[in-house]
Amino acid sequence: MQIRPLGRTGIQVSAYALGTMMFGPYGNPDADDCVRIVHRALDGGINFIDTADVYGGDGISETILGKALRGRRDDVVLATKFNGPMGSDPNRRGNSRRWIVSAVEGSLRRLGVDHIDLYQAHHPEPGTDIEETLSALTDLLRAGKIRAIGHSNLPASEIIEAQWVAERRGLARFRSEQPHYSILNRGIEREILPVCERYGLGVLVWSPLAMGLLAGRLRKGSTETASAGRLHWAPRHMTDERKLDAVEAVARIAEQAGLSLPHLALGFVTAHPAVTSAIIGPRTPEQLDDLLAGAGTLLDDGLLDHIDEIVPPGTDTGPVDIAYVPPTLRRRRAAPAKTPSMHSGST
Repeated sequence: MQIRPLGRTGIQVSAYALGTMMFGPYGNPDADDCVRIVHRALDGGINFIDTADVYGGDGISETILGKALRGRRDDVVLATKFNGPMGSDPNRRGNSRRWIVSAVEGSLRRLGVDHIDLYQAHHPEPGTDIEETLSALTDLLRAGKIRAIGHSNLPASEIIEAQWVAERRGLARFRSEQPHYSILNRGIEREILPVCERYGLGVLVWSPLAMGLLAGRLRKGSTETASAGRLHWAPRHMTDERKLDAVEAVARIAEQAGLSLPHLALGFVTAHPAVTSAIIGPRTPEQLDDLLAGAGTLLDDGLLDHIDEIVPPGTDTGPVDIAYVPPTLRRRRAAPAKTPSMHSGST
């Protein structure tokens, strides 16, 4: 397992990070089994674990992870996230100071730790000034409750804005970004990754196996079905014909190279010089073992060129259900189509 610097924080992390979104009712409801997954990951060379307060609902994933880390906390670079709704109260979510100072206490309690190594804003919050968010996070850093701060799913323009605000207001700056990246979704190569490199941000990519499509089991003509957890998080993603066609083409390349499809997929995302770590989210210990077997897979230039022919650099084969969509686009999608006016200026 390769060890890489997390941006310019001085923290060293494994090239694979263990993601825990599948811990709980939407993935693996067996808490003891999830604990075994954590221990196997640590024994296999992973030292980076990512979770979020909303995973599993009501903090279940964090609670399971806290149980797994007892006696092994010092072995782990621990990352979690805030922003998602933690109940029906509209103030128990978002990126406001009011919520952040409460959310971090909840995460610390569930995880059973006295500090979090990387505390991340799960999504942008257009209704909250970035200065408000950075000010609260700066105070938590000074209080020793967190060691570094990051964001997830931020557009390139907002990454830059956050850096400028931090510099001009004398606040702590974000040190990492967590975007979606896989062979099927390469849009972040256009602006996100170059911007992260420019500002020295670590990049922790989620769903490098494209929500399971590149795991090798969900193939055209196969009777295999996606797990309940995958269908819960990404129902349309699992049946997108463009993606399924691309998976078949990539699978042929993997077979010709003598690699399994997931090993090829992980080797692809970790090959990008801007990527620090790829989050893997196994649902069972056996799935984890298979993914760990591919650690260190290196793809040569010829293989990368073949992948480029299937999904060109900087392009996406289609959207991901759980990816962040700006509010303006969400409103536009929900608004009824308007009939063009005869006075609209068109001829």
